[in-house]
Amino acid sequence: MGYVLRNMKPWYTHFYLLRKNLNKNQKQVLKTSFPFYNKLDKKRQGYFEHRVACFIEDKNFIGRNGFVITDQVEVLISATAIMLTFGFRDFYIGIISKIIVYPEAYYSNINKAFHKGEFNPRLNTLVLCWKDFKKGIDIVDDNINLGIHEFAHAIHINSIKERDISSTIFSDSFKELTELLQDQPDLRTNLIESHYFRKYAFTNQFEFLAVIMETFIETPAEFKSKFPEVYSKTKQMLNFHFTGY
Repeated sequence: MGYVLRNMKPWYTHFYLLRKNLNKNQKQVLKTSFPFYNKLDKKRQGYFEHRVACFIEDKNFIGRNGFVITDQVEVLISATAIMLTFGFRDFYIGIISKIIVYPEAYYSNINKAFHKGEFNPRLNTLVLCWKDFKKGIDIVDDNINLGIHEFAHAIHINSIKERDISSTIFSDSFKELTELLQDQPDLRTNLIESHYFRKYAFTNQFEFLAVIMETFIETPAEFKSKFPEVYSKTKQMLNFHFTGY
């Protein structure tokens, strides 16, 4: 932990005695539909596949309103979570036990409105609309990605509840980012006036974090160019040291 606090990164990230494998169809989904995976070298692709297989096994995927859970659904949703936590040692996001998938936007009886996705920490449940989730993957540079957004909420809340190494780095780095914005009001003003981040980001700290994580993944070069300090803290938060970042 002393090393972690000094360097704000884990001593190691990947160490597996026994690695799990994806079947041929699952691996094909990654190769054809998940660009981040294809940018990794062969060794890291093996780590990525192992983590996706573990994540699928650990979570209960449930289809609603007639939606059928397929290999494609499990792999792409799990790969999104693994992408965000690929710099973490603990990648399971333990606060999530169920992932519910609707074919389209669904109606919530709680607030009488339609939703595309949400994370419910009380029920340990992540909910996604497949139509919008898939759109987020297919359009790679609009800084809108439903899967990243909702998993970011789960990772954020999980980091508050847990004190493992990766959660500590994540929560401490976000605290540093928050303090940076408090100490530099001009920077916050520039963030808002740039219109680079959509307005929803400035609703509260949870939405801000989710939006900057979407932006970090989808347009990293532009993010780094426009707001290098915020980019650096986001990169530190995720321990993200991969090609293109």
